[in-house]
Amino acid sequence: MNPSPSLLALSLLLVIGTSQAQTQSDLNQSACAELEAADAELHSVYREIRERYRDEALFLDTLKTAQRAWIAFRDAELAALYPAQDKQIEYGSMYPMCECTTLAGLTRERTAQLRGWLDVEEGDGCGGSRRL
Repeated sequence: MNPSPSLLALSLLLVIGTSQAQTQSDLNQSACAELEAADAELHSVYREIRERYRDEALFLDTLKTAQRAWIAFRDAELAALYPAQDKQIEYGSMYPMCECTTLAGLTRERTAQLRGWLDVEEGDGCGGSRRL
């Protein structure tokens, strides 16, 4: 099953719009650099949460469980989007770009979720473990 042409075109436009890349290899490298940046930001936010909540072992244990579950979800989501065994043959030379673009988007979404533990508003009655 191939991803829709519109999804591939959108991925390509997103990468081209933020890049001066001229070749598919350049586009792949640019998209994967975006993933590296998104991943670095996620790790930074995660470390900041762990520091802020360092005295709350139960929360940190459950956060670690949630993060591991998110990683499993992220990987499964990518596999569902690109299920072919030989991805290079099935999806072509742009697959690395598509993979990195997809993973970067999922990573930015997770980073935004994690920021909820850092950007707490006073008086949030449903904040649960989130605190100032």
